[in-house]
Amino acid sequence: MIPFLSLKDLNNRFRAEIDARIKTILDKGWYLQGEENERFSKNFAAYCRAKGAVGVANGLDALNLIIRAYGFGPGDEIIVPANTFIATILAISENGCTPVLVEPDIETYCIDPEKIEAAITPKTKAVMVVHLYGQAVPMEKIWALQAKYGFKIIEDAAQAHGAIYQGRRTGNLGDAAGFSFYPGKNLGAMGDAGGVTTNDLDILEKVKAIGNYGSDRKYHHIYKGVNSRLDEIQAAVLDVKLAHLDADNARRREISKLYRERITNPRIILPKAYDEMAHVWHLFVIRCDDRDGLAAYLKERGIETNIHYPMPPHKQGAYAEWAERSYPITEKIHREVLSLPISPTMTDEEAQRVIDAVNMWNA
Repeated sequence: MIPFLSLKDLNNRFRAEIDARIKTILDKGWYLQGEENERFSKNFAAYCRAKGAVGVANGLDALNLIIRAYGFGPGDEIIVPANTFIATILAISENGCTPVLVEPDIETYCIDPEKIEAAITPKTKAVMVVHLYGQAVPMEKIWALQAKYGFKIIEDAAQAHGAIYQGRRTGNLGDAAGFSFYPGKNLGAMGDAGGVTTNDLDILEKVKAIGNYGSDRKYHHIYKGVNSRLDEIQAAVLDVKLAHLDADNARRREISKLYRERITNPRIILPKAYDEMAHVWHLFVIRCDDRDGLAAYLKERGIETNIHYPMPPHKQGAYAEWAERSYPITEKIHREVLSLPISPTMTDEEAQRVIDAVNMWNA
């Protein structure tokens, strides 16, 4: 069996170093808001080339806290791609804001910059870009729209740790960025974890305080806050793995290159990278007019696949009020996408087995 992703294999590469860091934490007996958090936050901010970073409990909280820190709420609109994972939209509606869905570019699967301006109203407070599947959103036109209209740019960088656009890394392409460190991410913890990066140190301090019960110092609460903190063990794990992130992303690019050069089945639509260095291939997502048939065929041959995502947010019961809406490009993508195995621990031989099986389907 070729697994879609083996977390055990991913983490075992760094087992000795992780064990040593965890032992240090256990010996100190300090589990929250300590030296490991400070170290990882500093290192991750430097990696993203942002002025500051803070760890939080998960990726959804990262986005939620950014919106709260900006003070956006009922009556405010935030533009967001229609084909994202539902967490992006949950963060908006959780703050009482109105998500305004915009169709993606069928080539990149990221929000279509050409469609954003038509969605802007006097109520627009932010555009939330999602660097989907590991490719940085082309930002040039969005930056121009921001200069024209004055909205904030919030990055959902949950799938794009290390992706680059015009020499700038995700986490430094907007006003603030939310990251997920869910175990399967390019930079993944060993449990739920998330982070925020920004060049606005005032917003950073607000995110820190809101996520710590609204407290700027112990027993002094200046906001109606929540409990969303990254624990010391997860911070240590992430700091160990951060040192290997660029090498892991480079290996993902190698696997992607094999797939894109050698998959020749005419029924398969391969993903496109507008810039090889812009993409970190968190997922390798193909499209096919018989996605389920292909997935079943690959499973029979010992190849595990996944679907990101089978149903768009506007068709989910959580947003039943949108059920009659139509987003044709989004719906087409969700009908056809299939994610093939890709990871830093995958061998060329395993990749070739996937390639051969995909090419043999319906041959």
